[in-house]
Amino acid sequence: MSSALPTTHKALTVPEVMDALSLSRFKVYDLIRSRQLKSIKIGRCRRVPADSLRTFIEDQLEEAA
Repeated sequence: MSSALPTTHKALTVPEVMDALSLSRFKVYDLIRSRQLKSIKIGRCRRVPADSLRTFIEDQLEEAA
């Protein structure tokens, strides 16, 4: 990953996830829609729990192995 996962955040914004995974906004929302990446909605804001992002990355690594 090009940037480290923010450790002070428990829930990440979509732009933070985009930066952490080096993906486009469309791809991040596609992962959310397909339920590969868990997220929550607070009002109109979409947040991805940091644990969900770590789990997603670990799952991707296991599939690649």
